[in-house]
Amino acid sequence: MSQPQSEQIVLASRPHGPPTLENFRLEQVDKPTLPAGGVLLRALYLSLDPYMRGRMSDQKSYAKPVAVGDVMTGESVCEVVASDRKGYAAGDIVLAPTGWRTHAAFGASIPLRKLDPRLAPITTGLGVLGMPGFTAYAGLMVIGKPKPGETVVVAAASGPVGSLVGQLAMLVGARAVGIAGGADKCRYVVDELRFDAAIDHRAPDFAKQLEAACPKGIDVYFENVGGAIWQAVLPLLNTFARVPVCGLIAQYNATGDFPGPNLLPATMRQILSKSLTLRGFINYEFAAEHYAAFLETVSSGIAGGNIRYREDVTDGLAQAPTAFIGMLEGRNFGKVLVHVGDPSSSQ
Repeated sequence: MSQPQSEQIVLASRPHGPPTLENFRLEQVDKPTLPAGGVLLRALYLSLDPYMRGRMSDQKSYAKPVAVGDVMTGESVCEVVASDRKGYAAGDIVLAPTGWRTHAAFGASIPLRKLDPRLAPITTGLGVLGMPGFTAYAGLMVIGKPKPGETVVVAAASGPVGSLVGQLAMLVGARAVGIAGGADKCRYVVDELRFDAAIDHRAPDFAKQLEAACPKGIDVYFENVGGAIWQAVLPLLNTFARVPVCGLIAQYNATGDFPGPNLLPATMRQILSKSLTLRGFINYEFAAEHYAAFLETVSSGIAGGNIRYREDVTDGLAQAPTAFIGMLEGRNFGKVLVHVGDPSSSQ
């Protein structure tokens, strides 16, 4: 009998409220075999992202939930171990929807994206030059449409999406105001990312500080959080303000009525009286038309020193649940990755 040569993390149970370690299970399994016309992959880095919390629940959404007992969903940077697929060879580095596991095999129908380690660190394919980066680009540039001199505010500003939103806003001549949790993250947003201002949402006078940082109001608000931050932003929105709604992380763990005041009447009144545009989106809606422009804009920005990024890397697949829970609690600092293996090591 063959010995287990691969690991995977499955959804052991659905969380009720914030996820716990008991909701995940690490399994030892046999390494998959190379399918005809396909590829065998070994994960190098796994991406952890807030959307995964939604997939752990069985509520109706834009994507199917992960079934209890199935591998947690996710994207990885991988090395091709073996290939029977045209255009791919052993040693190639690719992005693939492996889920939380060390090895995966895919047939010819699964789209893969090659990465060139000579052009950028391979981890950027999961962050600033990957899904989070394109999410920032699509939401801001396609929906937000910032103009020179306007004020752009973004929540979770030190994270992979929010950090790029502000930097893209500055590239078009807008003011960038970030909202982050804690003094260290706020200093990073201003000193390293060069935002015009950063406000700590944990401050007791957060709403007043935000108002002071936006003396001309808010023209574009990139929503990642919801909750109390939306409550502070709403009265500051200017007429014709645009609000790309990317995430609502403050609500992901709710099990009943959301805490705090009911903001729906105030929100609807502002939408009507100020002609606001609120648009929820999933980044792949814009990929066919805008992905090439995103890669060109952000790659050029990184090369020119106008776009910076930060990564928060945890070592070992077994630590993915702990890192994921920490991300939902705001303990991460930058794009959250799990280092699973090194290129061209033992396969």
